[in-house]
Amino acid sequence: MESRIMSFREGATFLGSASVVGKREYEGALGELFDLHDSTDKFGMNTWEKAESEMQRLALNTALAKVSATERDVGALFAGDLLNQCVGSSYGLLGFDIPYFGLYGACSTAAESIILAAAMVDSGYFSSAAAVTSSHNCTAERQFRTPIEYGGQRSPTSQWTVTGAGAFIIGKGGSVRIKEALCGIVVEKGIKDLSNMGAAMAPAAADTIMRYFKSSTLSPDDFDAIVTGDLGIEGGKILCELLLAEGLDIRRVFLDCGIMIYGGGDPEIYPESAVFSAPSKRKKRDFDLNAGGSGCGCSATVLSAYFLPKLKSGELKNILFLGTGAMMSPASVQQGESIPAIAHLLRLTHEE
Repeated sequence: MESRIMSFREGATFLGSASVVGKREYEGALGELFDLHDSTDKFGMNTWEKAESEMQRLALNTALAKVSATERDVGALFAGDLLNQCVGSSYGLLGFDIPYFGLYGACSTAAESIILAAAMVDSGYFSSAAAVTSSHNCTAERQFRTPIEYGGQRSPTSQWTVTGAGAFIIGKGGSVRIKEALCGIVVEKGIKDLSNMGAAMAPAAADTIMRYFKSSTLSPDDFDAIVTGDLGIEGGKILCELLLAEGLDIRRVFLDCGIMIYGGGDPEIYPESAVFSAPSKRKKRDFDLNAGGSGCGCSATVLSAYFLPKLKSGELKNILFLGTGAMMSPASVQQGESIPAIAHLLRLTHEE
């Protein structure tokens, strides 16, 4: 099967971005880098779902303010979340007078929305476009598992859905370029455990990475980092093992947003030569994160708060960023179906 790498030759760049997170994300290793946070996770709203919508509104408004733009400057909105029918996005962005495209890519939605926004800008259909996505721990638990009030025990392989939203303004003339993209293929390997999404998503990430390097003249050594959206500790280990079996070693430059957001890393995944160094040493927590973070807001907030500033400054010059997503629904889980997954890839570079 042909794996066509999309090259954005006319120019698609990040003009600005913003990140909004909840209490536990702010207390994590990247806490001081996020733009806004709320210690109640409610953001002034009376339901968790309204709180998630409010995060999206705040994130987009903040991103626009950073680049001194208004909604009239944005040609289209590409947005999504984990809720049924993407109501977090449609309600949260209701007040913006911008053409809206609702997306569902599970935790890969940030990468998917950025690819589509970049394609529209690069092709000249819009001078700028916005990509917005979010997740909320309490809305995700209520929809996919059990409400938090139930107090269900979490397995060691489970991941904590990030409460957060990220917004990106894509246009031309920025210093962080979206150079290439490779869209993911749905992969399913028989995983049915809702508490082990890392295992379900890792094969999809491996498939996309292998297809990219088979179609590209580059190798892992050409990159400062190869970043996955949120495989977590379990999925990160599986990904590295799958690639090693195919003769591809990415461990020296491998990073995962789900591991980074709450604290440092795992020595089995991150050797001493790894590129990630947590800006904050906050380690003391009153909750168990198990295998790390997940959710649409995980990769979106880490990309905005951590990777884009490092690319803009030139500290990082060339990275691969993969949004990984487990594409199940409440109905498919209840009916005992396995979990299909996907991984969309972006190549991001520093522009001199």
